[in-house]
Amino acid sequence: MEYLIAIILGVVEGLTEFLPVSSTGHLILTGYWLHFVDERAKTFEIVIQLGAILAVVVMYRKRFIDLFSFKEGDGLSLMHIILGMIPAIIAGFLLHNVIKTYLFSPYTVVFGLVLGGVFMILADVKRTASVTSDLDDLTLKQAFSIGVFQCLALWPGFSRSGATISGGVLLGTTHKTAAEFSFILAVPMMVAASGFDLLKSYKYLTVADIPMFAVGFVVAFLVALIAIVTFIRFIERVRLIPFAIYRFILAFFVWMILF
Repeated sequence: MEYLIAIILGVVEGLTEFLPVSSTGHLILTGYWLHFVDERAKTFEIVIQLGAILAVVVMYRKRFIDLFSFKEGDGLSLMHIILGMIPAIIAGFLLHNVIKTYLFSPYTVVFGLVLGGVFMILADVKRTASVTSDLDDLTLKQAFSIGVFQCLALWPGFSRSGATISGGVLLGTTHKTAAEFSFILAVPMMVAASGFDLLKSYKYLTVADIPMFAVGFVVAFLVALIAIVTFIRFIERVRLIPFAIYRFILAFFVWMILF
């Protein structure tokens, strides 16, 4: 049964981590459905998130190599990533205990799903003409501003990728450029957040947990690889509104179940 739980949650994490539908929200809801919600479950979620992060590193390995090669010239740089991280790091550090204590429940997730969906629709409707069609054309101001939008995702269910992609579109990037920057920005953000959480919860791990955690990690990694490739191919065509509609439908069904 534990391996089945690991596979289900690994698939959910891999599919939703980089789509604008809120992986945290889906993991919370799926965890409640599977009755896997204790401290050990929270630690498991951190581990499988690291599996999804590894998928981005593999997919964009050349970008990451370039970022740390400190080559001179224009293009995406380490400064873009740092500026994109700063707002959420500050907000997350100040609000971490409040978020973990009061916002991780199905009720708050439903609220986040709806608000995030509304924001995504507004982004598609109100978007400005795209002036940034490639990652290397992204300005430092845009990177920092996208980082500000990322703070919205501190509310579970809002979606980090939904907030950053929508923010990028509102700032004049194409959907594809915003999505790719969102993926790359996710790596240091999630490593920092997951590492911080793991330091606080590693004591709930035992040697007996390693097989289950390994299965979840591998499944999340493989599914995330597929999800990233598929999403990048289709985001310019489907844009954000279909994902917003999915969020509303999910929120409605969850609300009906809860009440």
